[in-house]
Amino acid sequence: MKFCIKNGLPIVSIDFTYQGSNVHLERVLVDTGCAVSIFDVDAVEVTELTIDPIDGIVKRMYGIGGQSELCYEQKLQNIKIGSFNFSNFTLQLGMTREPYGFDGILGSDYFLKSKSMIDYANLKIFNDKKHIK
Repeated sequence: MKFCIKNGLPIVSIDFTYQGSNVHLERVLVDTGCAVSIFDVDAVEVTELTIDPIDGIVKRMYGIGGQSELCYEQKLQNIKIGSFNFSNFTLQLGMTREPYGFDGILGSDYFLKSKSMIDYANLKIFNDKKHIK
Protein backbone atom coordinates (compact mmCIF):
# COMPACT_ATOMS: atom_id res chain seq x y z
CA MET A 1 0.00 0.00 0.00
CA LYS A 2 1.56 3.29 -1.08
CA PHE A 3 1.22 6.40 1.05
CA CYS A 4 2.16 10.01 0.60
CA ILE A 5 3.30 12.75 2.92
CA LYS A 6 0.91 15.71 3.16
CA ASN A 7 1.76 18.58 5.48
CA GLY A 8 4.36 16.33 7.10
CA LEU A 9 1.87 13.51 7.82
CA PRO A 10 1.65 10.02 6.24
CA ILE A 11 -1.69 9.69 4.40
CA VAL A 12 -2.97 6.54 2.72
CA SER A 13 -6.06 5.69 0.65
CA ILE A 14 -7.74 2.42 1.56
CA ASP A 15 -10.75 0.32 0.74
CA PHE A 16 -12.88 -0.29 3.82
CA THR A 17 -15.27 -3.24 3.65
CA TYR A 18 -17.86 -4.20 6.24
CA GLN A 19 -20.20 -7.16 5.70
CA GLY A 20 -19.62 -7.08 1.96
CA SER A 21 -20.20 -3.33 1.45
CA ASN A 22 -17.19 -1.31 0.35
CA VAL A 23 -16.17 2.35 0.49
CA HIS A 24 -12.94 3.93 -0.72
CA LEU A 25 -11.42 6.32 1.83
CA GLU A 26 -8.95 8.84 0.38
CA ARG A 27 -7.60 10.59 3.48
CA VAL A 28 -6.60 8.11 6.20
CA LEU A 29 -3.85 9.15 8.59
CA VAL A 30 -1.20 6.57 9.49
CA ASP A 31 -0.60 7.09 13.21
CA THR A 32 1.21 4.41 15.19
CA GLY A 33 0.84 6.58 18.28
CA CYS A 34 -2.90 5.95 18.12
CA ALA A 35 -3.70 2.71 20.00
CA VAL A 36 -7.07 1.98 18.33
CA SER A 37 -7.97 2.76 14.70
CA ILE A 38 -10.85 5.19 14.30
CA PHE A 39 -13.00 5.93 11.27
CA ASP A 40 -15.35 8.80 10.61
CA VAL A 41 -18.90 7.59 11.09
CA ASP A 42 -20.10 9.55 8.04
CA ALA A 43 -17.24 8.27 5.83
CA VAL A 44 -18.15 4.60 6.42
CA GLU A 45 -21.93 5.09 6.52
CA VAL A 46 -22.34 3.66 3.01
CA THR A 47 -21.20 0.26 4.36
CA GLU A 48 -24.12 0.38 6.83
CA LEU A 49 -21.64 0.36 9.70
CA THR A 50 -23.23 2.51 12.37
CA ILE A 51 -22.63 3.29 16.01
CA ASP A 52 -23.91 0.47 18.19
CA PRO A 53 -25.36 2.19 21.28
CA ILE A 54 -26.00 -1.17 22.98
CA ASP A 55 -22.74 -3.10 22.54
CA GLY A 56 -20.48 -0.14 21.76
CA ILE A 57 -18.50 1.54 24.52
CA VAL A 58 -18.34 5.32 24.72
CA LYS A 59 -14.70 6.45 24.76
CA ARG A 60 -12.91 9.76 24.63
CA MET A 61 -10.25 10.10 21.93
CA TYR A 62 -7.41 12.44 22.91
CA GLY A 63 -5.07 14.14 20.50
CA ILE A 64 -1.93 16.17 20.88
CA GLY A 65 -2.69 19.41 22.65
CA GLY A 66 -5.32 17.78 24.86
CA GLN A 67 -8.24 18.14 22.44
CA SER A 68 -10.73 15.33 22.78
CA GLU A 69 -13.69 13.89 20.91
CA LEU A 70 -16.28 11.34 21.93
CA CYS A 71 -16.35 8.12 19.95
CA TYR A 72 -17.79 4.62 20.17
CA GLU A 73 -15.53 1.60 20.42
CA GLN A 74 -16.97 -1.64 19.12
CA LYS A 75 -15.90 -5.11 18.07
CA LEU A 76 -16.65 -6.04 14.49
CA GLN A 77 -16.74 -9.33 12.66
CA ASN A 78 -15.80 -9.70 8.99
CA ILE A 79 -14.12 -6.39 8.30
CA LYS A 80 -11.54 -5.69 5.61
CA ILE A 81 -9.15 -2.76 5.80
CA GLY A 82 -6.91 -2.45 2.77
CA SER A 83 -6.09 -6.01 1.72
CA PHE A 84 -6.41 -7.55 5.18
CA ASN A 85 -9.49 -9.39 6.42
CA PHE A 86 -10.12 -9.40 10.14
CA SER A 87 -12.56 -11.81 11.76
CA ASN A 88 -12.56 -9.89 15.04
CA PHE A 89 -11.37 -6.29 15.05
CA THR A 90 -12.02 -3.54 17.59
CA LEU A 91 -12.22 -0.05 16.17
CA GLN A 92 -13.71 3.30 17.03
CA LEU A 93 -16.31 5.32 15.18
CA GLY A 94 -16.46 9.04 15.66
CA MET A 95 -15.86 12.38 14.00
CA THR A 96 -12.51 12.69 12.25
CA ARG A 97 -13.47 14.49 9.02
CA GLU A 98 -14.85 17.74 10.35
CA PRO A 99 -12.42 18.49 13.17
CA TYR A 100 -9.24 16.94 11.68
CA GLY A 101 -9.81 16.48 7.92
CA PHE A 102 -9.28 12.69 7.89
CA ASP A 103 -11.61 9.86 6.85
CA GLY A 104 -9.98 7.79 9.55
CA ILE A 105 -6.81 6.99 11.45
CA LEU A 106 -4.96 3.68 11.10
CA GLY A 107 -3.56 3.03 14.54
CA SER A 108 -1.00 0.64 15.94
CA ASP A 109 -3.71 -2.02 16.40
CA TYR A 110 -3.95 -2.35 12.61
CA PHE A 111 -0.19 -2.72 12.22
CA LEU A 112 0.05 -5.29 15.02
CA LYS A 113 -2.83 -7.45 13.74
CA SER A 114 -1.78 -7.30 10.09
CA LYS A 115 1.93 -7.61 10.96
CA SER A 116 2.58 -4.64 8.68
CA MET A 117 5.58 -2.34 8.58
CA ILE A 118 6.05 1.20 7.37
CA ASP A 119 8.84 1.85 4.85
CA TYR A 120 9.35 5.61 4.80
CA ALA A 121 12.19 5.40 2.27
CA ASN A 122 9.85 3.92 -0.35
CA LEU A 123 6.58 5.34 1.03
CA LYS A 124 5.03 1.85 1.37
CA ILE A 125 3.23 -0.16 3.99
CA PHE A 126 3.88 -3.89 3.71
CA ASN A 127 4.01 -7.08 5.73
CA ASP A 128 6.83 -9.61 5.83
CA LYS A 129 5.15 -11.98 3.36
CA LYS A 130 4.11 -9.62 0.56
CA HIS A 131 3.78 -6.01 -0.36
CA ILE A 132 0.26 -4.78 0.18
CA LYS A 133 -1.39 -3.63 -3.02
